[in-house]
Amino acid sequence: MKKRNKLTRFFEIIPGATSWGIILLLVILAIFNPVACAIWIIIFDFYWIIRSLYLTTLLVMAYHKLSRQKNRDWLNQCQSLNNDWSKFYHLVIFPVYKEGLAILNPSLQALADANYPKEKTIVVVAFEERNPQAKENSRALEEKFKKLFRGYLSTFHPDGLPGEARTKGANATWAAKAAKEFILKEKIPLENVIVSCFDADTCVEKEYFGCLSYHFMTTPHPHQASYQPMPVYNNNIWYAPSFARLVELSSSFCQLIESMRLEKFVTFSSHSMSFKTLVDIGYWPVDMVSDDSVVYWKAFLHYQGKYRVIPLYITVSMDVAYSDNFIKTIVMQYKQKRRWAWGVENFPFLVNGFLKNSPIPLSVKIKRSYHLLESHITWAVWAVIIILIAPLPVLFGGKIFQQMSIGYNFPHITGMLLNFSIGASLIWAALSWSILPPRPKEIPWHKNIILVAEWVIVPFIIIILGSTPAIDAQTRLMLAKYMEFYPTEKHRRGIIPKKIDK
Repeated sequence: MKKRNKLTRFFEIIPGATSWGIILLLVILAIFNPVACAIWIIIFDFYWIIRSLYLTTLLVMAYHKLSRQKNRDWLNQCQSLNNDWSKFYHLVIFPVYKEGLAILNPSLQALADANYPKEKTIVVVAFEERNPQAKENSRALEEKFKKLFRGYLSTFHPDGLPGEARTKGANATWAAKAAKEFILKEKIPLENVIVSCFDADTCVEKEYFGCLSYHFMTTPHPHQASYQPMPVYNNNIWYAPSFARLVELSSSFCQLIESMRLEKFVTFSSHSMSFKTLVDIGYWPVDMVSDDSVVYWKAFLHYQGKYRVIPLYITVSMDVAYSDNFIKTIVMQYKQKRRWAWGVENFPFLVNGFLKNSPIPLSVKIKRSYHLLESHITWAVWAVIIILIAPLPVLFGGKIFQQMSIGYNFPHITGMLLNFSIGASLIWAALSWSILPPRPKEIPWHKNIILVAEWVIVPFIIIILGSTPAIDAQTRLMLAKYMEFYPTEKHRRGIIPKKIDK
């Protein structure tokens, strides 16, 4: 891990210090001035009700877009354009750590089943050399899929290269460089290649590449944009426990909401972009955990702020992360969400980039920095305020506070937020039902009822996987306890993969 300079360390401290400052200030107010604390909590509650109403509205609008566009024949729409759609190639990279054939086979089969010419598709399965099963798995996959596509490569990323951390971005970059050599050898122009970096468990919809091609051809300055599909965790959702299922469904809905806020929309998980752009910006970072979002900010800085994310209202299916018992599932989900929250490392990266990049307007620098910082701080503090701090004024205020008008009405006002949250959960429950895949025959019918009824427990799990992972990540960054990439174990139908040495 490279050494940080003092300015970078200052920016790394800001998110965690701000989040902890807000929490500690409210706790101190609750002890020494319960009325002031109650006023701030009431203001925050009303703000959160308005925010929740706004976000739920955006979710419904995004779902409507997804429903309207998901059944389109995108390849036919590409062919109807005046553009020469057939000149474009799709490069698909699957960075793999310890995912086995049970995970990789369906992902590659989805590519083979896609409604797009296979002679226009190049696939790279990027293994880690330190995985002792990599060679065996690569041979099995090559035997089945190698002849189906224009190109099929298996790469093996060496361990311990100078300047690298053990991250997905380092593996993906190694694979992309190998793909570049193949593409140049085939005399394919880099600007005609669209690269998609998918998690190993990602299964694309049949129309995904047609949808991607259509948007690439119809977007002004297509090389100055990333293309973000909507992730849904459907591959094994009927087999996952309620706790894990709810968390992942909520994550899918959050991405749908973000797709409606283009000024804040950033690439997440599986995404696509121009391969020429990827080469020009120096590929994914090899020493940062949050490679899927940092690559957006690298392009944003490279193009001096003239870079954006285009939402694709088509889904890519991935796995719900769960284990063979409840406690292990909580730990697994917690570590996964903490890794996502480690995206807070983007803040010092971005601000440092802004200081070096003068052509970007100051207003843009301030707005984008604020949006990034605000989103992570809100993530860290909202559940703590609503669930843990809200009762403190009553607890510390005693009888005097309870006899005051504000003390009498305070529990009723905070209860409004809980009631509103339950109401919003009912809307989310209805939408979640509509994006579920068909129920497998071996799953009993009453699971349908459970999948709707389980949403009532959402308020009770948000503190575990809401604020806590974000506070954890921000505190680690603040204290320079830098994280390494945590690869989430994936399994299907109760098959737990064998662990391998790190």
